[in-house]
Amino acid sequence: MDADTLSAALLDIEDQRSWDARAELARAILLEQAAQALGDPLLIARARLCQANMRMRDGDIAAATEQIWQVHEWAVANDARVLMARMHVLWSYIHQHLGDAEQALEHALLSVELLDDDATTHMHIWHRTKLADSFWAAGSMDAARVRYAQAEELAVMTGSPALLCLLNNQAFAEFDTGNRQRAEQVANRLQSLAAEWDILLEPDYLDTIGSIQVGNGSYAEAEDTMRLCIARHGEGQHDRADALAGYLLTIAQAQRGLKAYDAAQQSLDECRELCVDRHLLDMLVRLHQEQAELHAARGEFAEAFAVHKTFFTAYQNLHSLQREARTRTRQAMFETMEARQEAERFREQARRDPLTGLHNRRFVDESLPHLIETDPALTVALIDLDHFKQVNDRLSHNVGDQVLIRVAALLAEGVAAACPEGFAARMGGEEFLIVLPGTTPGRATALLDGIRRTIRDHDWRDITRGLPVTVSVGVAACSDVPAVTQPALLSTADSHLYAAKHAGRDRVVSTASRGYASAA
Repeated sequence: MDADTLSAALLDIEDQRSWDARAELARAILLEQAAQALGDPLLIARARLCQANMRMRDGDIAAATEQIWQVHEWAVANDARVLMARMHVLWSYIHQHLGDAEQALEHALLSVELLDDDATTHMHIWHRTKLADSFWAAGSMDAARVRYAQAEELAVMTGSPALLCLLNNQAFAEFDTGNRQRAEQVANRLQSLAAEWDILLEPDYLDTIGSIQVGNGSYAEAEDTMRLCIARHGEGQHDRADALAGYLLTIAQAQRGLKAYDAAQQSLDECRELCVDRHLLDMLVRLHQEQAELHAARGEFAEAFAVHKTFFTAYQNLHSLQREARTRTRQAMFETMEARQEAERFREQARRDPLTGLHNRRFVDESLPHLIETDPALTVALIDLDHFKQVNDRLSHNVGDQVLIRVAALLAEGVAAACPEGFAARMGGEEFLIVLPGTTPGRATALLDGIRRTIRDHDWRDITRGLPVTVSVGVAACSDVPAVTQPALLSTADSHLYAAKHAGRDRVVSTASRGYASAA
């Protein structure tokens, strides 16, 4: 599978609604293996995020969380905006699961802010829809309506079938917040649009419409809607573990409203059988509540009270299980974050010189090539302590270490003041490197000579007992070498450093200026 074919296969998972999360998870795993064979890190990250999405939809929130963190690190490091936008939608889902509406809204906002011209039309519509859903969940229905309208405008302009799902979500949000009339209006638009486009409404959409009809007292219409819903579910194209149980519960409510109590009881009995068989605890709690309502409607108040007690116990147990699940998810998030922070600490330590705290050669080898490729005004300098062997021989290696630490601090301070984007590194022994992005050779030479003077004029008496400490500096700019590479640049700086040593030390040598004398 070539990269374009693999990308199209991933897009099919990313931008399509699937009812079989486990099958799509298996497919995403195979696509990751294909991406690994190609050695394409972006395709690998996309495949992993698809897997995280499917794990989340299958109820394994903790595993999804761990996998999202893996993608997060790569996406941020590589500024993969589209991938980050998709990632923040998933974070929003997870924080909704945790009951943290504020964090869910924050991630939903980021998922929209990160959209650019590379994002698909579906992403522009769906991410705004999920932002609207997050505003609704956070109790800001007015703000939600604005985002639903934005998403709808895009969907209408492009003729996207995502408009049906959008209207379904908005209808349910209006119904859930008590806006029954608005909910009915949006549901009617959903039905009209489906008829206009000659698209059969999915069972979930019909369940939303049926619930709104029940809420508005249109029980006969609701029963008809739910019979169609259950029949369409029976076709086998749309299924979730809890789908049919939910539909049976809605039709039971409609039948109770019609006073068709025997039919309602039969629907509840079928619902109960599914709940027990599939361990649908959430749905079972709702069933107990509706069973109590049905007993009360029949005048069976003792039975209603008994079932209500069962409902209350089941409700408490469910919330206990939900708290445990949320705790596991939070623990997974904490452990993953902790592991990432620990890995980052190890990574940083591996790129720091343990004695001076400056960056080391490994950091230089990782960062300098990119700067050379992207910054034609880059200037570097190699710095070497003069007669450092005398410090070690006459005063001890411990004193020598103290001198290195102090020189490193002076170099770091000088670079931070003169060029905040630059850095100082210890290359080994008494040799250091200074990297100055966006700095012309003439300006760099003057700045480096100022650092040289600072080191020479520093009060060293508390460390060296009067023995002077000076440095020689060799400067190289990208303009100094015909083919700009790290070896060529450092070789030029090294030759200028040798010239500074040969000319008497305590000076800066560059192509721009052949030397600054020490006795200024």
